[in-house]
Amino acid sequence: MFVVNNRKIFYLISAVLVGASIVALAIWGLNLSIDFKGGAIAEISYPDPDGKPTVAEIEKNLEKLNLGEHSIRPVGENGYLLRTRELAETERVSLLKALTFDGTQKITEERFDSIGPLLGKEAVRKSLFSIILVIICIVLFVTFAFRKVSEPVASWKYGLITVLALIHDVLIPAGVFAVLGHFQGIEVDTLFVTALLVVLGFSVHDTIVVFDRVRENLKINRETRAKKPFEQIVGDSISQTFVRSINTSLTTVLVLIVLLFVGATSTKLFSLALIIGIIAGTYSSIFIGSTLLVTAEKLQKNIKNR
Repeated sequence: MFVVNNRKIFYLISAVLVGASIVALAIWGLNLSIDFKGGAIAEISYPDPDGKPTVAEIEKNLEKLNLGEHSIRPVGENGYLLRTRELAETERVSLLKALTFDGTQKITEERFDSIGPLLGKEAVRKSLFSIILVIICIVLFVTFAFRKVSEPVASWKYGLITVLALIHDVLIPAGVFAVLGHFQGIEVDTLFVTALLVVLGFSVHDTIVVFDRVRENLKINRETRAKKPFEQIVGDSISQTFVRSINTSLTTVLVLIVLLFVGATSTKLFSLALIIGIIAGTYSSIFIGSTLLVTAEKLQKNIKNR
């Protein structure tokens, strides 16, 4: 009953986190990669760390290429990540030549990607559509799964509460990446969208586990005529699923932390997004989604009493 009795404290914590995320997204927004904006991105490394040029030296050598707005930031110990407008193949060759300082420096091209602005806009539309479609499907599934639960909270309210929890779980990692994008220059790409979709699936799994236990305990309460208050039933359900939810999430997060520190560079941000999202999802399933059932039931009673 600890979680249910202290639900207002947990609501406040979530409100602060979600509010801060919304403010960060409104002020800074997400730093979109070329997947969404279009352009070219090149990652190169200099095998000789002692002879590695500085950012200022590279900038000076790139002036003659007329790249327009671009950015250069260090990656690892010997590399740089360059972001420019969309480049033709001849421009790419000129860029690599400039980065070698006309052959005086050896470089290794780790990767090069170029995406047109139309493809970038299409990626934005498809990403938003995917997230919205997944949320709608989850709501319909939850509503259908709990269709026989009508007392004391209607089945559609289980679906509505699930939506609120999912929005909570998406906004928090998005807010964190908005902050990281502003202060660290970290970009979000299609892998970030994939991470959000995984988080949605993981979060709804946890939520349904608790909701299903509430349904079972409601059934037992009716059959035994125990007449337990709904608040106690939800509290008992949370207690019965608490350890399972924490252990499941903890084992997943531990694996992701290992990937974050020792995994490939391309998967580090993906792992970070999953870690933040899974932690937020586990929190919302235990401390927000289930307790909102109690809040909804109490609001119904207040309305009837009036």
